[in-house]
Amino acid sequence: MLSCESKSGHKDSNPIQSTEISQENKRNFINTNGSTILDRYNTPDGTERENYSESDFGYFLQNLPLKPYGSSVLYYSGEEKDNQNVYNAVIDLPIGTKDLHQCADAAMRLRADYLYQQKLYKNIAFNFVSDGQPRYYTEYVNGDYSESKYWEYLEHVFNYANTASLKNQLPSVSYQNIKIGDILIQKGNPYGHAVMVVDLAKNDTETYVLIAQSYMPAQELQILNNPNTSDESPWYKIQEGNIYTPEWNFTSDDWKTWE
Repeated sequence: MLSCESKSGHKDSNPIQSTEISQENKRNFINTNGSTILDRYNTPDGTERENYSESDFGYFLQNLPLKPYGSSVLYYSGEEKDNQNVYNAVIDLPIGTKDLHQCADAAMRLRADYLYQQKLYKNIAFNFVSDGQPRYYTEYVNGDYSESKYWEYLEHVFNYANTASLKNQLPSVSYQNIKIGDILIQKGNPYGHAVMVVDLAKNDTETYVLIAQSYMPAQELQILNNPNTSDESPWYKIQEGNIYTPEWNFTSDDWKTWE
């Protein structure tokens, strides 16, 4: 199955120049001692985060654990990601030991992790490429809700779902109505990519987001740098047109939502 690139082992590419966040600007946007997304990042001037309850997807994403500042993204093999300048934080979640946890897989995993945590088991379902039909978590595990069986289900999904099936599964959303948890996704020919909004800040006229991705080979989730800003902010301003991330270029027509 093809996801960000392929499952064959071709490594990270970098279509546009990326820069590291400097020490000076780091103090403006990043609290290096923060251990969650909520605590690590300062919002852009004049914006605020929305309030979420503990049962909301937004709360789950903002409270994802982060590795210590300066940690390197690791591949499933334990080796460090070749292109380290594309990210500024590593999400501290296990990814298994197989070359499966790539871009769309990571997006599906975050959504599934949230639903699993909330015990909304019947809502966990992802379509397969082969027939476009959903594979339900509850049917696969047959009453075994253990963490090991849950991960077995996820790896089963990772094997047979990808950017194409996820793009077809999810409804489109206008860039004016972006929510935390929404996804930029391209299915490509033959390759595609997907990234997820893991934090959001806004005011009356502007919306900014933090974007997370996995890539290929399978690797840990990472918070992306924004190579488009002069102040090296990791926040992306939501607007119409092209969206340049360090390892993929999207457009505002590529937004998808879970709800």
